[in-house]
Amino acid sequence: MPTRILPAVGDTDAVRSITTLLSQLPDAEPVAPVVDSTQLIDTLARLAAESVDELPEVVVVHERIGPVPALELIREVALRFPAVGVILVTSDASPGLFQAAMDYGARGLVALPLSYEELASRVQAVAQWSVGVRRHLGAGGDVFTGVGGTVVTVSGAKGGAGTTLTAIQLALAAQASGRSTALVDMDLQTGDIASYLDVQFRRSLVDLAAITDISPRVLADAVFRHDTGLALLLAPAEGERGEDVTDRAARQIVSALRSRYEVVVIDCGAQLGGAGAAAVEMADRALLVTTPDVVAVRGAKRAVRMWDRLQIRKAEETTVVVNRHSRGTEIQPPLIQKITGTAVAATVVPANFKELQSVVDAGRIHELENKSSVKQALWGLAGELGLVKAADGAQKGGRSRGDRGSVNFRRRKEGGG
Repeated sequence: MPTRILPAVGDTDAVRSITTLLSQLPDAEPVAPVVDSTQLIDTLARLAAESVDELPEVVVVHERIGPVPALELIREVALRFPAVGVILVTSDASPGLFQAAMDYGARGLVALPLSYEELASRVQAVAQWSVGVRRHLGAGGDVFTGVGGTVVTVSGAKGGAGTTLTAIQLALAAQASGRSTALVDMDLQTGDIASYLDVQFRRSLVDLAAITDISPRVLADAVFRHDTGLALLLAPAEGERGEDVTDRAARQIVSALRSRYEVVVIDCGAQLGGAGAAAVEMADRALLVTTPDVVAVRGAKRAVRMWDRLQIRKAEETTVVVNRHSRGTEIQPPLIQKITGTAVAATVVPANFKELQSVVDAGRIHELENKSSVKQALWGLAGELGLVKAADGAQKGGRSRGDRGSVNFRRRKEGGG
């Protein structure tokens, strides 16, 4: 059986040399190379959605792949696609890098300039390992049990737009439908999820920031289990400690949560730091909450343009949610869509704060009545996003990441939707 090899190489000259050598290997079946980390994860996710058997046995990652650094990308592939063997191609073949690559989940390392014998030997060994893992674990979805949950980030066009309320209700809707759900407060300096849910907590995101290998037990120790069943990972009580959560730490935390929960909802607040940017970049769906007024819509447009300039996310890959909507408002969703260049959720959230005031003041937002028009709208939005299970147990609408891949890093270059 031929060995399917997927090169992930951003450098044009390196692509040519690597694909040429791979095509000369015995029983090798190189597939079309991918040029960045986003396309790699998208491609693997699309193949995995069809069948585990469709995945390549070997992925070759070049050291200059981007935008996500090579080692971080290897960790993501190892977490999401454990039966795929990864080989790092690098000019630094030092013992230190070799050990780091193994720690991040690589199955081999090949030094530059490439040697046919070394590449052939390493590909053969990794391919045999991959086949053995698949045989041991069995075919089908069993290989991926517990891995690859849907990540949704909720950001605000400005403070007070309703970001936290939206994130909480989306998470509650997913949990109530029977999907294991984590709610993360990544508004690191001013996060209010604990206040909204009347939670007293000891551990927070900061406790995971310095841990390089977040095991299920370590993650469980940091998570607060709410009465609703939600797993809460909260912002630190001391806002200044939020600086300890770097973009790298955020990637590791999101990856660990994705591997343990079916749905991960992240409140990123209205201020974008490194951790929030990493979360938005990795998300399957990135929501931007705005109110239908000039100041908020300008803020939404400014945020979308900034995300695009920083190569975090393209406008067309962002969904704007209109909060506090009324028919009499001059600024309606079609105009917001035109101004921001984003998609706009079909579900709008009505302006009805009176329904919310008592539960917000009591810190019991999870006890909002079912007849509340705001709750009905937000739970309807959860259905629109595919976060809730259908009545028959099937997912509604499928996963966006099947189109987008695990780390939605930035771009959707393959797939649709």
